[in-house]
Order: sequence, then C-alpha cells, then structure tokens
Amino acid sequence: MNINVKDKVLRQDIADELDFEPSVDSADIGIAVENGVVTLTGHVPSFTQKLAAERAVWRVKGVKALAQEIQVRLAGDKKNNDDEIAQRAVSLLAWNSSVPPNAVRVTVQNGLVTLQGKVDWNYQRVAAEADVRKLSGIVGLINNITLVPDTTAQPSEVKRSIADALKRHAEVEADRIRVSVRDSGVVSLEGEVHNWDERDAAERAAWCVPGVRAVEDHLRIG
Repeated sequence: MNINVKDKVLRQDIADELDFEPSVDSADIGIAVENGVVTLTGHVPSFTQKLAAERAVWRVKGVKALAQEIQVRLAGDKKNNDDEIAQRAVSLLAWNSSVPPNAVRVTVQNGLVTLQGKVDWNYQRVAAEADVRKLSGIVGLINNITLVPDTTAQPSEVKRSIADALKRHAEVEADRIRVSVRDSGVVSLEGEVHNWDERDAAERAAWCVPGVRAVEDHLRIG
C-alpha cells in the first residue's frame, strides 16, 4: 500500500470519527492528510466543538501530528460582550475549589480569553482552563498561567521521580521515553510512543512531580 492510499484511508477514518462524535457538527470541517499529518480547516459554531474535533482526530489510529486551523464562528445571537464573558469567567474560577482564590486574572478581547497568574501545581492551571473554555461566546483561549518555581527541587531528583512515575503507569512503555530536566524545572520528554493516549499519559505523569515548571513534549507517535 503506498503512502497516498494510506493517507486516503486515514482521511476517511477521520471523517467517519468526526461524523460519529455527537458533540461535533462536522459539516463545515475540512480534512487534509499528508504522511499521517492531519490538517483541519473550516469552522464550527463553538470553541468546545473545536476542542472536541481535535480530540476525535487524535483517537484515530495512524494520526502522527495535527495542525488545528478550525475557526470558531459564533451565530449573531450567541455573541456576548467581552465584559460579560470576563465576569462569568471570574465567577466560575471563584467557585472552583481547585483554583487558589485571586490567583488567576482574566482578560477578554473579541471573544478571545487570556488567563494569567501563578499557581503551585499544574492541575490548578488545567482546572482553570477547563472551567473557562466551557463558556459560550468565546472563540479561543490562551492559558498563560505559570507555576511558582520550587527552588528546593534538584533536577536529578525530579528526573528520578518522573522515571519512576512512568514505570508505574500502565499506559506507558517507560523504556521508550527519555527524560531530561534543566535547572529551571523544565522537563523534556523524547522518544516514541504508540498513540496519543500514551503521549498524553506520559506528559501528565511528568506534570505530577513537584518541581516541574514546564514540560516540553517531543515524543513521536510511531
């Protein structure tokens, strides 16, 4: 089977998965595939549908990389003023017990939400984003929340903890992943994984270790 036929089959599998996903209206989504690299174009009526489409593509076997170029086009009666979106976002964050009080600042411009601030753990950063991205009326979200650096964490200890976590994880083949840690708390993951779920699991494991400030995911899907 040559690569063009493989790409054609993969494109059809992706189209079928998008049609199968009930939370996505795929009528206006375009799909292009080249050597396993998928590009999504077109538009959807909400930011949550854009994210759902991305997750659906990663579920398809054979996807190596994804370029997400879908635009969010809100219906005229569903557009909200930026100040309304900002106020609803602030209220959501205030009720979220996983997000430290007053730790996150929200700005909104033309429906694009930007989160800023500092928290101690990545799960707090993720929780803030997960809350806000569910809001109607937004066209995109930029998460600029940073982690407070742990100056007591030694790179060698962080590396060992991540390696141990990867070995414990049932979804990850730890011997295929190389871990390096810089003094700034930046972790780099390299190597090869079988699918997106394994890649995502490896990244989550790295984020769970104290002292990690950022994760650079260079894992390849093979």
